[in-house]
Amino acid sequence: MYVEPSLTTPDDLEDAVAVFVHHRRRLFGIAYRILGSTVEAEDVVQEVWLRWQKTDRSVVLSPAAFLSSATTRLAINVAQSARVRRETYIGPWLPEPVDTSADPEVGAVRAEAVEMALLLVLEKLTPVERAAYVLREAFDYAYAEIADMLEVSLANVRKIVSRARRHLLDERRETVDAAEHRRLLSAFVSAARTGDVASLEALLAPDVVSLSDGNGMRGCARVPVLGRARVARLSVYRQLWRETVPELIDANGATGVLIHRDGRTLAFMTASASKHGIHQVLWVFTPSKIAAFLDSRSRFAATPGLTYGAGSRTAACRD
Repeated sequence: MYVEPSLTTPDDLEDAVAVFVHHRRRLFGIAYRILGSTVEAEDVVQEVWLRWQKTDRSVVLSPAAFLSSATTRLAINVAQSARVRRETYIGPWLPEPVDTSADPEVGAVRAEAVEMALLLVLEKLTPVERAAYVLREAFDYAYAEIADMLEVSLANVRKIVSRARRHLLDERRETVDAAEHRRLLSAFVSAARTGDVASLEALLAPDVVSLSDGNGMRGCARVPVLGRARVARLSVYRQLWRETVPELIDANGATGVLIHRDGRTLAFMTASASKHGIHQVLWVFTPSKIAAFLDSRSRFAATPGLTYGAGSRTAACRD
């Protein structure tokens, strides 16, 4: 369980910054898991910082509890409005990937609920269910603490978390270890670049599905592509791989691939795999999401708490 460090909360701004910076990774981790968006998570953290500045901190008994509660409630509000906005999204919507090379758990006690595939499944839950699951499974908050944050009864929190667990258990498959995942992804990229459809099919599970997030961009599949043969043919798309340089990276606690051409980043992709092979291929082409990932690589290099921003919202995509 997370233990509140011995930090004072005097009224001067310098100490307020120090306290906030201490908790910032955790706040971002909570918001990101609830929202599946680095940009929206940063906006939430920025708003929490503004509220923390204006709060009478002398009466705050636990800065961690105050900041986590504010982050959770704001993230739930954003998630509710985002659900409406995503109804007009063209094609599959995928979470924004985040660079986890510097901080594999993105501020969590556990690494749960940061994988791209799991974040996608979490989208099927209500924002409150998502928040309860994240707080319990990723950050190990007690049920009573979660009840206070969500302003619901203790019994209701237990039911919400239990229901979320059952739903996710039904959706998820047993996964391969990190080394095997990296090997499969590397083999997938190698076969796709050379147009080796037969080798690709050998890597794929019979019921594999490919999802492409392009929000209506030219050349991006607007519906899920199902089946070994169809996914293999889609993945060898020559215009995508022409004169490109793939880069294996750490994203969401697993191996992902950035696809570059002439200094521009065209796409991000990753996959989920079980003992039966790769069963899910995820492609992100939407420029703002690629930009958000690139921005996440340097998120914690700058002094946090004072210079937040939504990040660059432009990047390259498939030609």
